[in-house]
Amino acid sequence: MDSPASSTAKPPINWPAAIMFPVTTLPVLTELPWYLATHEVSAARWVWAFVLLWLNGLGITAGYHRLWAHRTYSAHPALKWFLALFGGMAVQNSILIWASMHRVHHKHVDHVDHDPYSAKRGFWYSHMGWMLRNYPSSQLDYANAKDLLADKVVMFQHRHYNWFAFGSNILIPVALGLAYGDVWSFVLIAGFLRLVVNHHVTFFINSLAHMWGRQPYTTTNTARDNDFLALLTYGEGYHNYHHLFQMDYRNGIRWWHFDPTKWLIAACSWVGLSKDLKRVPNFKIQRAMLQAQFERAREKLAHINSHPTRLTELQQLLEAEWQQFSATVAEWSKLQSEKIDAAKLQMSERVHEAQHQLQERWEASDMRHRLIALERTLEQALEMQRQRVALLRMQMATA
Repeated sequence: MDSPASSTAKPPINWPAAIMFPVTTLPVLTELPWYLATHEVSAARWVWAFVLLWLNGLGITAGYHRLWAHRTYSAHPALKWFLALFGGMAVQNSILIWASMHRVHHKHVDHVDHDPYSAKRGFWYSHMGWMLRNYPSSQLDYANAKDLLADKVVMFQHRHYNWFAFGSNILIPVALGLAYGDVWSFVLIAGFLRLVVNHHVTFFINSLAHMWGRQPYTTTNTARDNDFLALLTYGEGYHNYHHLFQMDYRNGIRWWHFDPTKWLIAACSWVGLSKDLKRVPNFKIQRAMLQAQFERAREKLAHINSHPTRLTELQQLLEAEWQQFSATVAEWSKLQSEKIDAAKLQMSERVHEAQHQLQERWEASDMRHRLIALERTLEQALEMQRQRVALLRMQMATA
């Protein structure tokens, strides 16, 4: 029996999407060029289009994606409503549907039958083709979204999604147009053009970010890191990192990475609008990068046509590095157990103290500082080993 991906029978057309995309795109391709050629358009139209584009983009990335799909942080109700409003204005379905389907994508990434927008089925399919027909992989099942079903903001937006999506896309551009005395230019530029750009920028994460870029953290799926895509997608372009560490509120983890979504979430935490920001320990990041280096080194070694003596020498060097890596990882795992045991011990010794006092004692304890120092030493050991393995790979390239 054929699988859904291999079946010759095409699924039925998803008419809402099949109608929406032409309706929003045709005015941009036809009416807008004529309007710009025959009318003088002030900078205010472009400024507001840019502002709304960013608000919609951050509504998706900081809201739909990092808050609701992955729970990488907790948000104040005021921030939730803000993200629900402007995320809904992006017209990418309700939070509940978007986040639930995205969780399926992460669970079955690249599976041609189960991943709703699998890159293994080609650019067009992963970019927007998956939305134009009712494929089996897109069937809704909220069993993976019980937390969202209990979220009042999520469910209110879901029940009144048309107002959030279409109401905002009509009322806001028209209101701006009335304020500036030119409704049609705002509808074309801050309305249709802004919406079409926002759609395709978001869709690039499902398509290009799984096809174009580097894989410094994992090669187990097609996700890529791409700095150029990060510029277009509010920091979502660091996709290889995200697919390995999806619970991190950051996608761009280095200070020079362009990740305005991360900056927004962090800034909100300074004023009490967000909290519980989740970060992956640096050691785990270094470990993943080093494991990826070992994989590439072994692949390189398998294809070297060099003198047997030289080949044996390189194999021994790589094996020695692997043994040291394994020992460092084992020591780090042991250290994590010690940290947990030490924290439990301190708390058990003061069972009558308030929870916040126990936490303060643990944060200030000599034991904790000693364990942190050891952890940093292990992190530095991995960083140094990454440099050595990189040099070893260079030797393999010239062998």
